[in-house]
Amino acid sequence: MRTLMTPSDVKATLSFSDGSPSVELPIYQGTQGPDAIDIRKLYGQTGKFTYDPGFMSTAACNSAITYIDGDKGELLHRGYPIEQLAVHGDFLDVCYLLLKGDLPKIEQKREFNELVTMHTMVHEQMQFFFRGFRRDSHPMAVLTGCVGALSAFYHDSLNINNARHREVSAIRLIAKLPTLVAMAYKYNIGMPFVYPLNELSYSANFMRMMFANPCEEYKVNEVLVRALDRILILHADHEQNASTSTVRLAGSSGANPFACVAAGIACLWGPAHGGANEAALNMLEEIGSPERIPEFIRQVKDKHSSVKLMGFGHRVYKNYDPRAKLMRETCHDVLEELGLQNEPLFKLAMELEKIALEDEYFVSRKLYPNVDFYSGIVQRALGIPTSMFTCIFAMARTVGWIAQWNEMISEPDQKIGRPRQLFVGQTPREAKPIEQR
Repeated sequence: MRTLMTPSDVKATLSFSDGSPSVELPIYQGTQGPDAIDIRKLYGQTGKFTYDPGFMSTAACNSAITYIDGDKGELLHRGYPIEQLAVHGDFLDVCYLLLKGDLPKIEQKREFNELVTMHTMVHEQMQFFFRGFRRDSHPMAVLTGCVGALSAFYHDSLNINNARHREVSAIRLIAKLPTLVAMAYKYNIGMPFVYPLNELSYSANFMRMMFANPCEEYKVNEVLVRALDRILILHADHEQNASTSTVRLAGSSGANPFACVAAGIACLWGPAHGGANEAALNMLEEIGSPERIPEFIRQVKDKHSSVKLMGFGHRVYKNYDPRAKLMRETCHDVLEELGLQNEPLFKLAMELEKIALEDEYFVSRKLYPNVDFYSGIVQRALGIPTSMFTCIFAMARTVGWIAQWNEMISEPDQKIGRPRQLFVGQTPREAKPIEQR
């Protein structure tokens, strides 16, 4: 059951040095984290807005789904630590948790898994939709278009005010994203699409759709499947980040859920958001060999250099990224399973990790390896090309987006998003006829 924010006995008083009357603002308390000053009536009472580029100090909503404490390095989904979810559950457990509010019991898990499995196929006409794209199109461009197009195929669940419709749309999105991501990959490399196989798990099914071909039987490797499943778990939701906020903002207009998730995918495509693991892998390839690491580190430390250390540190986590430890374990499991410990790129990655963890320059700045550093290495080891990394991220994050969207639609105080601005342009002036300009 969701716990609503509660008003505090303490109030905030805003005073002005120009003699304008001071105003009293309510303060709300959540169950965890900072209190929030309610400024909803600020403009009406003072004629003034707040100014907060990037919304770094603004709570745009109240939510009961995910909580992050960056100083402690803590990530909770519905109160459960990510470390426990990654060890004691699979991705569909986390999906159920984010959507329903608690972990499933045995029968609930069976029913939910079956429901998702029964929706993994996409409309056959989607094959023709793919043919409209060039073969060398970036998979994220294809995925954005195809997810948005789902609303043209599934008209029976688009009433956002109907809870049953919202539930059906959520299941369809979670179920069909792996199929669409795999189709985008197969289309890109010119291979035939592989249909889902109902007897396989969510992650095993995706691996098969990605890598199977008609010429031979695909053999499921449980170590690799578990590695992919952990990547999905660790990226399922991450509070009010840029893409989640985009989904909420798009949804606030009443847009259908497929369009909203497509907007989230488009936002995720940005290199400052979903491209971090791709950037980390590109960095390793640019370094090239362990012998070049000292020179690379020297350039990173040089404040006049443009060289950056990718995959280390995090905007939110001021301590160790709790997901990184889990991904590190998975990284080593995969490299050992595939016998890739001595492959040049992976050997380089492990050497860079060791140096960064021991170097006082990075330790003092808390620039620890983050989840993107390890997930990029794991995906490369699994055979997933760099261009597909952000698609995998989108596949994982879809459940977070749709859970956040559903929560927003269910919120009684929900309003269409309408940020304000501090206008710094021209004051009113006369538009003259062209011959007088």
